[in-house]
Amino acid sequence: MLFKEYKSTFLQELSPLYDEKEIESFFYLILEQFHTIKRIDLALNPALEMDALQLLRWEHVVSELKKYKPIQYVLGETEFYGLPFLVNENTLIPRPETEELVDLIIKDLQTNTASFKILDIGTGSGCIAISLAKNLPTAKVFALDVSEKALETATKNAELNNLNVQFLQKNILETADLGVQFDVIVSNPPYVRILEKEEIHPNVLEYEPHLALFVEDDDALLFYRKIAQLAQKNLTKTGSLYFEINQYLGKETVELLESMGFKDVRLINDIYGNDRIISCNRKDSL
Repeated sequence: MLFKEYKSTFLQELSPLYDEKEIESFFYLILEQFHTIKRIDLALNPALEMDALQLLRWEHVVSELKKYKPIQYVLGETEFYGLPFLVNENTLIPRPETEELVDLIIKDLQTNTASFKILDIGTGSGCIAISLAKNLPTAKVFALDVSEKALETATKNAELNNLNVQFLQKNILETADLGVQFDVIVSNPPYVRILEKEEIHPNVLEYEPHLALFVEDDDALLFYRKIAQLAQKNLTKTGSLYFEINQYLGKETVELLESMGFKDVRLINDIYGNDRIISCNRKDSL
């Protein structure tokens, strides 16, 4: 069967569940990963064909997508900040908003030529830590997560990108002291309240790890408070703290950090106009 012919079948099969642009995006992602054929290649070579075995592989992908399984999990990989990352059901799928967090840190630190230490708390796939290590070559980057399986994936991602990140397994809620002073602590912790589940798309709710997503309604800032407490002890005097946050709790998160004595608290909108990033400095920073 010609690829261009199968594209029509692919669109027809998935059109009840996804919009046309998204289905087209899926098609070309799969085309490139399975066959190393880009959109332009297909346009220039409309007679390209798939064999019966390849067709079976595509049909399996369609069946998975019909279950709302995220395309990143179907393919087993994604791209984040220009780097390749392996992903699976043990790790959250990296999102554009988190790229904005990484970009902010890089811009804040890229003129610093001294060696400094960065800690990523709740690293998941390792996307934040690895992207920072790639773009801040003088930094020593550490990352921790409670999930052993997530850390296995993060370690593979560091190897995939030929970068040195030190990974640690640790439950941050049970940690009294990190034992090391860091110049930067960054975290994208669980922040979706249970009451917000109805807003979550089925492909997230049914497949992505709830441990990394959800927090109880009655203490939605649990992780922010705990990480900020550790930052009071384990940030250097001129250290900075960065968070990705719940868009509905920007004001509350700012107030929490200010009440704990952090200075220069910035609340930053993401590309969609939502409150999404906070940065601040330790209370006794110079």
